[in-house]
Amino acid sequence: MGFYVPSGRIPNEYFTKVNGLTPEWIEQRTGIRTRSKVAEGENVDTMGIKAVEAAMTGLPYDIKEIDLIVSAHYCAYDTVATVAHKVQQAFGIHGAKALYVSAACSSFINGLEVIEGYFAMGKADKALLICSEQNSYYSNEADPKSGHLWGDAAVAYFISKEKMAETDLRIIDVYTEGLGDIGKGPAGVLLRPKEEGIAMPDGRDVFIHACRYMIHALNKSLENSGLRMEDIKYLITHQANKRIVAQVAHQLDLPMERFFNNIEELGNTGSASAPLVLAQKIERIEKGDRVALMVFGGGYSCGCFIIEK
Repeated sequence: MGFYVPSGRIPNEYFTKVNGLTPEWIEQRTGIRTRSKVAEGENVDTMGIKAVEAAMTGLPYDIKEIDLIVSAHYCAYDTVATVAHKVQQAFGIHGAKALYVSAACSSFINGLEVIEGYFAMGKADKALLICSEQNSYYSNEADPKSGHLWGDAAVAYFISKEKMAETDLRIIDVYTEGLGDIGKGPAGVLLRPKEEGIAMPDGRDVFIHACRYMIHALNKSLENSGLRMEDIKYLITHQANKRIVAQVAHQLDLPMERFFNNIEELGNTGSASAPLVLAQKIERIEKGDRVALMVFGGGYSCGCFIIEK
């Protein structure tokens, strides 16, 4: 796995002039102090390619052996020439299937499940999953409800059907669920590029259902894999709001030390956030440790996947 995070950081103080929110107000309600932002000339495609380059370090086979490329995210620079196709071109991965899937902030895990399906059908053996979110391309910074939340980043995972190296992580279970019929559903979070950009009309509804359904997805994944909560060493949630993480920890009766986060520095990096945290914190995970990653997406949707080192 590898990742790319732009070096630019936008501090909370910036938003006082833009939408009237004070740094203290933002940090108290979201946990965010700064958020990452692309530099001029960077975009979803360039970040995705750099994340792949980072993930190639130590790859035990030639990248040209990849037979499936999946880009999974909601931010798009071009919805025809997708990140999957740009990566295929950049690395000369001839003959691979290339596609784009989206389920809001659950996109990465849905992409993982798509790969699982291709493996099960015998139509692929080595896959590349890329998630690149350029929220700053769409966000309206003047929006006092959500304009201050968003960060930019990309993450990439090489995934094989069979174990290729002793250091490989094992994916134990993947679970996803669409929740378009729950709460505000499709109206909870919106991305309409020609209108208001990214908008979150009802943050409270998102908060309530995010807490409930990330735990629901975790329980489903534990049930599928025959594991118990005690078998999980660390947990990573979608990095939407630090208060959501705290509420999930409270409901699970677990200390915050069991949860890895990056929202304080990077903001909400969308569907890249949870897998990005895992890639950033991988050195803290020891042999035999299991980690559960839980997500909730606008639309709504939820998902969980469990890995073992």
